[in-house]
Amino acid sequence: MIACLLIPGFELRAALRRQPGLALRPAALSPGQGEEPLLGPVTGAAERLGVRPGMRLGEALATSPELVLVEQDPAAAEQAWEEILRALEDSGFAVDPDRPGCVYFETRGVERLYGGLEPALTRALAAVGTSWDARVGAAERRFAALAAATVARAGQVLIVADERLPEFLAPLPLELVPMDPARRAELRELGVKRVGQLAGLPGGAVAERLGPDGRRAWGLARGGKAARVRGRRPPAEIIEALEFPEAIGNELTLRRAFGALLEALLARPERAGRFVRKLALSARLVGGGSWRRTVTLRDATTEPDRLKAALAPKLAELPGADGARRPAARAAAGRGRRARRASARGPAPGAREHRHGIGQSGRRGCAVVADSRVAGTVRSAGRLNAPRAAVVEANFDGTPWQVNRQPVALVREEWRVVDRWWTQEPVARRYFDVVLQSGENAVVFRDEEKGCWFTQRGA
Repeated sequence: MIACLLIPGFELRAALRRQPGLALRPAALSPGQGEEPLLGPVTGAAERLGVRPGMRLGEALATSPELVLVEQDPAAAEQAWEEILRALEDSGFAVDPDRPGCVYFETRGVERLYGGLEPALTRALAAVGTSWDARVGAAERRFAALAAATVARAGQVLIVADERLPEFLAPLPLELVPMDPARRAELRELGVKRVGQLAGLPGGAVAERLGPDGRRAWGLARGGKAARVRGRRPPAEIIEALEFPEAIGNELTLRRAFGALLEALLARPERAGRFVRKLALSARLVGGGSWRRTVTLRDATTEPDRLKAALAPKLAELPGADGARRPAARAAAGRGRRARRASARGPAPGAREHRHGIGQSGRRGCAVVADSRVAGTVRSAGRLNAPRAAVVEANFDGTPWQVNRQPVALVREEWRVVDRWWTQEPVARRYFDVVLQSGENAVVFRDEEKGCWFTQRGA
């Protein structure tokens, strides 16, 4: 049979993992920036007060003034969903994820392993854990399995035999059938509000009135096709990360950080022979929640310019008012033409990608991160000392990547001093406030008149 494991309101549950106390209060997932002001999933307490998913924001706040809006956290949701999928795979289930919170799998191969259909489905629930309130439905057809999971209670296994399918689907609400909202509204105007009512209409008449979308919905209302479930190929991740010591909200800085991460990701030895097919960029926001954009390439490639051109423009969509605390890039890479996932998240110690990041103090936070971070703590630069000669290695754009044989982890700020009115000596200096790999802060400059490097703090 085909099984469907469902976690209603998954995005909200993932966001609430950082604020578990809100789970028992009236709360709802807030709309994203630039989106229509409609609520996402809501908690049970909010639902009891009359707040519903999809309700307009103003109406929801009028209905429940104490409603708490939870910032979207797509990065946390994706990470949590991947953990759930891997837990199911570790238990022997070949998963076919549909969307975060909904996954299908065949039970044929695991029924013997766990001693029957129901024990196997119970094992799937145990693999996910009780904190997610997951439920499982099983049937001979994919849509029927989804319908069974939708009807099931938290922690319940519901199995629907094929001969009982028509009577099981008949009383379910029409919203369960995926279709264009305009077509659904048209059916409601005709008095069709239940799945059974749609299934009872002549297929030809539905196709003539509602087009191909209506015909597909009509087929699903009658149980859908007995399509097979194909398990996914588990992804292999490549991780790179970068975290600034303070908040950054400048787009130019973020572009430099993204370019540095991409350069480091492509240079990783485990990526050898693989082509990038999918890229994602995410950021942890200072005000809470996260931001994420994903791009799938038409053709797999390892050309840095093509990869930058595909994803770098998305940085302009990063919320500027709150700033980004942790932008993280992900790439899906494959060997030859076969795609695999990879993520650009955390910098390894000494990784050269840090050399390109230029911060801007006084802004909200920005950091490109994931599992690993720059080692060491960052100390304040303090006041500048008298210049001392230094040995500095620089990139093609003049930014230092090594100071007195110490690798540079991050270039925090850059500025120029062209002249000084209080001295007779002409001055043309290019200053850099850097963080060394050891965590020490240093200030270095290049005397553009003499072509020499000096340090005025640290190193």
